[in-house]
Amino acid sequence: MAARAIVLDANILVRAVLGTRVSDLLAAHAAQAMLLAPDIAFDEAREHLPEVLAKRGKSAEAIQAALAKLETLTRVIVPVPGESYMPFKDRALARIGPRDPEDWPVLACALAANCPIWTEDTDFFGAGVATWTTANVALFFAEEDQGQKDS
Repeated sequence: MAARAIVLDANILVRAVLGTRVSDLLAAHAAQAMLLAPDIAFDEAREHLPEVLAKRGKSAEAIQAALAKLETLTRVIVPVPGESYMPFKDRALARIGPRDPEDWPVLACALAANCPIWTEDTDFFGAGVATWTTANVALFFAEEDQGQKDS
């Protein structure tokens, strides 16, 4: 049985760089699940990481190290090119509505891959795609692991 997929929002990419919980979850489950993120989520993380770290008083070297760590995530998280999810743009925009239309690529990517989203952003709730937060995404991975054992 092929691994199920989950689409990661930019806020999860940032958390993977800045913290240990998301990094640990990625390391523990990357072999069992296909981890996806629209290419634009990586762009968004690259844009926001320096400002987050600067507000925390981090040095230029620390910011560069964080950006380098973000790039290493592409070894376990597949950056999905825009042409793969662009056909789902209108549907994603209609579903996300005025809550945060700039998040449409994550929703469109999930629609294209027919899979849930891992996010801390409540704007995806009620958009017709399952959403998992870091607090409970281990359940998604546990169900995936159990599904593989059952097959």
